[in-house]
Amino acid sequence: MIIAIDGPAGSGKSTIARMLAKELGYYFLNTGSFYRAYTLAQLEKGLDPRDADSVLENAKKITISVSNGDIHINGVDVEDRLHTPEVDRFCSPVSADPRLREYVNTQVRALAKGMNIVTEGRDTTTVIFPDADYKFYFDASAEIRAKRRYEEHPDGPDYQSVLDEINKRDERDRNKAVGALKIADGAIYIDTTYLTIKQVCEKVLEAMNS
Repeated sequence: MIIAIDGPAGSGKSTIARMLAKELGYYFLNTGSFYRAYTLAQLEKGLDPRDADSVLENAKKITISVSNGDIHINGVDVEDRLHTPEVDRFCSPVSADPRLREYVNTQVRALAKGMNIVTEGRDTTTVIFPDADYKFYFDASAEIRAKRRYEEHPDGPDYQSVLDEINKRDERDRNKAVGALKIADGAIYIDTTYLTIKQVCEKVLEAMNS
């Protein structure tokens, strides 16, 4: 069974998907983490993450694997390095390359084959798993999403800078040539702006049991 969740940055996708996977005993798979991993690999090699050809070439030289929902690069757990302000800044333009998206999609589908998974990303329900058993779209106001991100990294950029970056990222994600952020046909829309993590989980489980 595949439970797929889409939505903009900061809408609660990763947190809720992890919780649901644990609750249901399913495998957790964050498709967006692949792009973060390739962004991180590019940055740590001192290469320009805005150079799409270089990113793709570097991506094909490394091995991405997943263990307990955490991303590994060449066998090394890098999950705690995937959400730095620098990776946040570049992962959206990195993920805009249609060639890299197809490369990632092939990897993700192979990982999910024959498994019960909860997966999330920007185009999980529209491109990667359009036939998922359950499709959800999480949303929240840009201000609340920026507040959540700022509170995750209080020593990083100030709130206004985070909000500006969220708005720019939304614009980029909604206008990608491939894998643009949008609500899939048949997806259940949940506004998480004023909901707790527990309340969102309850809404998802209620929808699945209805």
